Amino acid sequence: MNSAVDDRARPAEDGSGAVRRIAPPARRFLARHRGVLARLALWSLAEAGQAFLVGYGVAHSVDEGFLAGDTRTGLLWLAVALVAVLLGAPVIRGVFAQLAGLTEPLRDGLVRRAVDRSMAQALDRPGATDRAAVSRLTNQVEIARDSFAGLVLTLRSFLFTAAGALLGLLSLHPALVVVVLPPLCGGLVLFLATLRPMAAAQRRALAADEALGDHAARARAALRDITACGTGPQTARRGADLVADAAAASRTLAAWAAVRTAALGVAGHLPVLTLLAAVPWLRGRGVTAGALLGAFTYLVQSLLPALHTLMTALGAAGARLLVVLDRILGPGASPPVTAPTGTRPAQPADSATTARRHGDHSSDGGHGGDGAAVRPPAHRAPPVAGGCGASLAAADPPRPASTRRSRPPAGEGPAAAVELRSVTLSYGVRAEPVLDSLDLRVAPGEHLAVVGPSGIGKSTLTRLVAGTLAPSGGEVRVAGREVTGRAACELAALRVLVPQEAYVFSGTVGDNLTYLRPDAGREDVDATVRALGLRSLVDRLGGLDGPVRPDELSPGERQLVALARAYLSPAPLLLLDEATCHLDPASEAQAEEALARRPGTLLVVAHRLSSAVRADRVLVLDGVEAVCGRHEEVLARSSLYRDLTGHWNGEARREA
Repeated sequence: MNSAVDDRARPAEDGSGAVRRIAPPARRFLARHRGVLARLALWSLAEAGQAFLVGYGVAHSVDEGFLAGDTRTGLLWLAVALVAVLLGAPVIRGVFAQLAGLTEPLRDGLVRRAVDRSMAQALDRPGATDRAAVSRLTNQVEIARDSFAGLVLTLRSFLFTAAGALLGLLSLHPALVVVVLPPLCGGLVLFLATLRPMAAAQRRALAADEALGDHAARARAALRDITACGTGPQTARRGADLVADAAAASRTLAAWAAVRTAALGVAGHLPVLTLLAAVPWLRGRGVTAGALLGAFTYLVQSLLPALHTLMTALGAAGARLLVVLDRILGPGASPPVTAPTGTRPAQPADSATTARRHGDHSSDGGHGGDGAAVRPPAHRAPPVAGGCGASLAAADPPRPASTRRSRPPAGEGPAAAVELRSVTLSYGVRAEPVLDSLDLRVAPGEHLAVVGPSGIGKSTLTRLVAGTLAPSGGEVRVAGREVTGRAACELAALRVLVPQEAYVFSGTVGDNLTYLRPDAGREDVDATVRALGLRSLVDRLGGLDGPVRPDELSPGERQLVALARAYLSPAPLLLLDEATCHLDPASEAQAEEALARRPGTLLVVAHRLSSAVRADRVLVLDGVEAVCGRHEEVLARSSLYRDLTGHWNGEARREA
């Protein structure tokens, strides 16, 4: 279950738990940066002095200057207030210079924490996918950094500005503090009372938004499976429920935002109204006109703007910072992890259906999606004894005896390089199986070509053998070991899968070739370059130390690099899923012959007739049955293979 769902499952969380979780590391962080905090406080003292002088200068300019008939003195006091305002610029500059000493270490620490969490998760669950890692490292860390910077600025400004302004009010007349302070504190207390429920509402809104986005992403990736399974209405209802949850969370958030707006109104306007209403009372207690004007200056120029900025920052940046820090630092922030495709345990096949195969739903390298369900086969017939094939219904004629070789009993003879035992794969409960009760045995060192029309199940077969897709039923073994559910590092030691769209990364030529075998010597790399015919490409790129820019390579050149990488790999099994389709016939022949000479087993999804002819055996998938044998045998037994051979021959004549 992902974190969004987990958060929504904790409706009682009001933010206090997050505060308790975050408080200890926050105290440790601030303790490590006491020097920066001290320098910030010194700059902020200057800001407090500025706030004090502005109102004080206005009050004395009226009382001692203009009302007393001394214009020069009044102007001098106004000049003092003006200088105090102008000095605010270097003060702010000094504050921002010190602020980096807090925000940058915070960002670095959060990045390290996020990386540590992801690495620990990867070690605990090899092959699992942490889908939130990129968000934590980029978006969430930047949100935390910006929100923290805003909070430090506004909290510091409010504290020191309020201290300067209140000290100024007290110096003008103590009665002014008695009038101004109660409504100011009342609005602030009302605002602080909204922080916890507002944080909880924001957490629920964020969780609802994440759940809706996750559902949309899963549904988009599994559209093929949803259509095949007929689960569209259920998926739509689930989406509607998530939309309703998100809307409800947004309405709750809006309600608390309204309460917060009321708090802003009380704190922002009530002190001014109270001061105006109390003017007769204040005048009766000896408060001068200048003191009243100075009090209004303190309120309008210092106290109320600082309070408004603080409340806005705490309400927005504070809530975001609390939620994001809890997701990165708190125990409830475990990243949403999805098991890799193919880690679903294979269901025991208690029976086998007739040997039918339907469209390959992953011929382009796609996957079954989250909606794919395990479909157990119906009734198992006696297994086919041949090297490759499928179980047949009782009414089907038996295979010729020449192609029915017995599988060695368990524990006798060498383990097969690849073995499929009654393997069935369906992309949904109601979907027809793509592969149905397929039996296949490939001997160590053998070269097998897989042919068939587009969408028949060839790519599905390679992904099953590679262990990136789990069968609905049956068993897939490589080198005698079952591949379903194995960790990615274990699978990498058993096989290499080269897809049609080859992956080449930015780096040097040598880095790309030795990616699967970092300890390869220079002689082995040079031998690989010669065997695959890469010498001209390597020389053009500047040798093995030359840079590779993937977008500057043609599709065929990228395929050659990927094939050379596979050739150099120590894995005993190579799986080529139309991995030579962008090569010309001569380059394809050189590459496949080199790969066939390489120690180990080669399974190729054939793109041309020449690939099938070069193989030791050919497996034909035609949607009805699997036919396997030498090229000449399959020509005699499979009408589809004869048709494909004619099609390939026609293409070869056109190319010639």
